[in-house]
Amino acid sequence: MQEHDQAPKGATTHFGYRQVPEDEKALDVKKTFDSVAPKYDLMNDLLSMGMHRLWKRRAVALTEAGKGARVLDIASGTCDIAIALAKKVGPQGEVWATDINEAMLSEGVKRLKKSGLTVRTALCDCEKLPFDDNMFDAATVSFGLRNMTHKDRALSEMCRVVRPGGRVVVLEFSHCARFLKPFYDLYSFRLMPWLGAKIAGDADSYRYLAESIRMHPDQKTLAGMMEQAGMRPVKWVNLTFGICAVHVGVKPLKA
Repeated sequence: MQEHDQAPKGATTHFGYRQVPEDEKALDVKKTFDSVAPKYDLMNDLLSMGMHRLWKRRAVALTEAGKGARVLDIASGTCDIAIALAKKVGPQGEVWATDINEAMLSEGVKRLKKSGLTVRTALCDCEKLPFDDNMFDAATVSFGLRNMTHKDRALSEMCRVVRPGGRVVVLEFSHCARFLKPFYDLYSFRLMPWLGAKIAGDADSYRYLAESIRMHPDQKTLAGMMEQAGMRPVKWVNLTFGICAVHVGVKPLKA
């Protein structure tokens, strides 16, 4: 297990468009997802018009995990990716679903029980994963990386626990095509918070989610971060005109 230094006193990071002390961001993110957890899946379907299901299907396929593979899903939330992975690797495989947020993972456990599939769960910090080096054939994170305080640490941890030749797959909202930006901004900052208020009873959390997307690195920058974390090569595919992108990094066979 890698040990991480404490954040320098007075260090700040962004929570949406606000600058906050680093040690407060995790609490702010927790409050956000505690609030949205019960309606998270419903809101995903509404806000993406069901497209998130296609995006996640593409990410799962890009793991190239076959029958009997061992796969880790980070920030698993309601476990839809973990369920898809469990179907892909079969009963002879092994899937772990982890999240730092207990409310979200509790919703995921409910879905796992209904699915009848075997998926192991762990409540843990993705910046300090409780797994051995080279343990998994692939690791995934979908729509969770942008909420992490130290994305570089999370990516390094994902690379560490994947075996040489294994894949790290990151599905995340990204920077959309220029022609789409005015419409996407109107949708994100007006419609998303309005729907959040009407359906989930929480406009502020969905306003944060819109802001967090804008603060997330663009496709090229994220690819560079994955390379810095030890993955090569790193490639990405834009989905729906770059509204989101799926990055794939391979852990080299030799250091």
